[in-house]
Amino acid sequence: MSHTATMASARAQSSNSRHSPWARRTLGPLSPRSLALLLLAALPPLLWFSVHHGSTRALAQASPLQGLAHLLGSGPGLPGTLQQIFELRLWRALTAAGVGAALALSGAYIQGLFRNRLAAPSILGMTGGASLGATLAILAVAGYSPALLLDATEISGSVLVPLCAFLGALATAFLVQRLATVQSHLSIPTLLLTGIALNTVIAGLLALVLSWAVTEDLEVSRAILRWSFGTLDGAAASGVALVWGGLALALCLAPFLAWELDLLQAGEADARSLGVPTARVKNMALSAAALAAACAVAVAGQIAFLGLVIPHLVRLVAGGSHRTLLYLSPLAGALFLLGTDTLQRWLLADEALAPGVLMSLIGGPFFLLLLWTRRRELESW
Repeated sequence: MSHTATMASARAQSSNSRHSPWARRTLGPLSPRSLALLLLAALPPLLWFSVHHGSTRALAQASPLQGLAHLLGSGPGLPGTLQQIFELRLWRALTAAGVGAALALSGAYIQGLFRNRLAAPSILGMTGGASLGATLAILAVAGYSPALLLDATEISGSVLVPLCAFLGALATAFLVQRLATVQSHLSIPTLLLTGIALNTVIAGLLALVLSWAVTEDLEVSRAILRWSFGTLDGAAASGVALVWGGLALALCLAPFLAWELDLLQAGEADARSLGVPTARVKNMALSAAALAAACAVAVAGQIAFLGLVIPHLVRLVAGGSHRTLLYLSPLAGALFLLGTDTLQRWLLADEALAPGVLMSLIGGPFFLLLLWTRRRELESW
């Protein structure tokens, strides 16, 4: 039987198979298509509300459409400083939606790759690598590295920090992948252990730098902590382009990985017997997850739990097939981060929490509740 025929047969078996714990019953009457339409319909109004309302009521009587027309070059824009406020809120809203979508998509890829719903993007050391890159960039901007770096590149701090964070995340993911590859075979257990080891080393380096900065330069230590807790402040068009561009590229791989990831849940040996090129699938899934997470962390810093919880919630409502999970998770992640950020800015104003802190406070207890209510099912993982 040819490879194409084998894969077609495997897909047919996958459609009717219930041997995987990921194919459990869903909650509620919504079909995946209905849920996708609902999430898509909710995103534009939430974006409009996020731009129109915030810590100040400056745009309460203004028209966001007028400000948007000015950005597109077809209007005079809002009067006075209202145009600047509108643009700041627009970039923040688009950044929040893009970061939430990218982290959720990365989490869906990682959980499919590890065949474990407790896996998250941070497991590969990408968030730690991004933080280390951002920390080194902050030190460079503050003057604690050779001046030739900034003089030669002429990169401002607002560009250098996200760029170094992005490169740090990708470099860490690539290093983990290379160390976990033995004789052209990507070992998932080795990948996990390597990620944990690198995370530990990076955490030690960051603690060393932070302990020095606290005693020597409080401004540098505040900048490092701000990045470590996650931030959507100072969002710009360049960050929006980076995170949405990375998200689009990672999503482009979804049609080529969805079926194969479903078959991979039964185990690598079974997947290979059905014609799945497991080595190619694992490398493609890892690359897509790394790209999405790197872009998100480069723009917004470390935001915990979102990549862990959102794919899990989508499975509860729409099932565990990656044919729907890889598309619904980004939509749900975008709505979740955008919604929580908008709500707290509207209610708490200047006392709003950092996104990483907020996600930990919400995601941690909620995930513990999910584990408690479904603890019997954990025995079958």
